[in-house]
Amino acid sequence: MEGLIGKKVGMTQVYDADGKRTTVTVLEVGPCPVVQLKTAEKDGYVAAQLGWGEQKVQRLTKAVAGHLKKTGGLEGGVRILKEFALDAGEEVKVGDKITVANFEGVKYVDVTGTTKGRGFAGVLKRYNFAGGNMTHGGHSKRRTGGLAARDLPGWIEKGKKMPGHMGDVSRKATNLEVVQIRPEDNAILVKGSVPGARNGTVYVRKSLKNNVLAFKAKKGAK
Repeated sequence: MEGLIGKKVGMTQVYDADGKRTTVTVLEVGPCPVVQLKTAEKDGYVAAQLGWGEQKVQRLTKAVAGHLKKTGGLEGGVRILKEFALDAGEEVKVGDKITVANFEGVKYVDVTGTTKGRGFAGVLKRYNFAGGNMTHGGHSKRRTGGLAARDLPGWIEKGKKMPGHMGDVSRKATNLEVVQIRPEDNAILVKGSVPGARNGTVYVRKSLKNNVLAFKAKKGAK
């Protein structure tokens, strides 16, 4: 399976056999039941739709409740549905539960999460602008400065960095090293930080970049 759904538990530290300390993020991943299978003959691609997080059936939309009833993958409800590609030669069926053991032997993963919302922010906080001189009589201490050229057409260019809503967007952290996998706790420990707040939903995938590099190295060896 390409990846799994989970949540960010928090950060801590672990020590290896030599006493070296590593800062890690703990992710609770799975178990994720297979709700639906996508086939090349019917859908044009091969993937599995996974569910995660318990939800009362009466709180589901009619579309989601009907979908779960039709597929027969779950007796109850789930909070999140997400599709993941299958590994080459992998076979699963509706109702199977995919656990964190799916990442056994994987050295690097990509983690996608939603960053913390910071509300409305100015350019110094939002984009790390330097600001103006903090002197008596200065009028641009924390302001944006010039926004547009004086000549025609004189409008502000698209993409100009300006004050606005900060955070609460989807971001991916790539090539995070897998430090430990703990099947008994449904946990995977990755080196470094992960986007989002504690208990935020994350999507953990096997690192795409490292898979491509490994494929190129294997192809070059031939």
